[in-house]
Amino acid sequence: MVRAMRAPVLTDTKALARHRARAAHAPALFLHDLTADEVQDRLAEVNRAFINPAIVTPFPQVWAGRLPGARVVADADVLDLAPEAHDLVIHALALHWANDPVGQIIQCARALRPDGLFIGVLLGGQTLHELRAALAQAEADVSGGLSPRVLPMGEIRDLGGLLQRAGFALPVADSQSQRVSYSDAFHLMRDLRAMGETNALAARLRRFTGRAVLGRAATVYAQHFPDADDRIRATFEMVYLTGWKPHDSQQKPLRPGSAAARLADALNAQEGILPQGD
Repeated sequence: MVRAMRAPVLTDTKALARHRARAAHAPALFLHDLTADEVQDRLAEVNRAFINPAIVTPFPQVWAGRLPGARVVADADVLDLAPEAHDLVIHALALHWANDPVGQIIQCARALRPDGLFIGVLLGGQTLHELRAALAQAEADVSGGLSPRVLPMGEIRDLGGLLQRAGFALPVADSQSQRVSYSDAFHLMRDLRAMGETNALAARLRRFTGRAVLGRAATVYAQHFPDADDRIRATFEMVYLTGWKPHDSQQKPLRPGSAAARLADALNAQEGILPQGD
């Protein structure tokens, strides 16, 4: 009997839900606020009035009053989105935790009407590279081994491909780096806890990290990633994925060889033959 291979599970969704519920009591949501501001700025540049938006977010309070009439949807494996019910779907800073990010984007695509817009925002591969390096060095120094502690995040060149796999037209992926200054590594870790972004990896160690590892990590962090005034720096890479639900009215690339004019004529340049090398 042949059994189907299951895809590896990256995220412990129950642990992630606990972390987000804990963070909701005293949240540090500045990254979510920055995301919402940036998305609004991008929408202002689109010559379109969206009347049926939907927002997928773990922290709905961030979006209160930003897009009047928007339907707020909880981040879950199966999104509560009806087929072709929306002309805009925003997946706001949660895709990096998805066990099936392509599936999440496909669900958003199905919820869009033709020529509807998808905007996904997630943390990219440069996020917390300083903390990853410090923890890895500290654990190797103290215990001689390594364990999964910080969520692995995709590179922009790979994340952009998710849009094409989901069937979007005119796909665009870009990123912005946000550098944040902290008093020390423990300050950063407290902020991550208040963001709901602490370790929810399915393969994580199921015991508390020892003081020796954390203390060594703080020392390594301060030595290798200093900021001004005896502080440390932390990087958050925000990746923005944009795509349109296909529609006949959208621009399409011309077929090779179908040009009606020569490039030399457009540039008012003389066409010639390049000399051959020896």
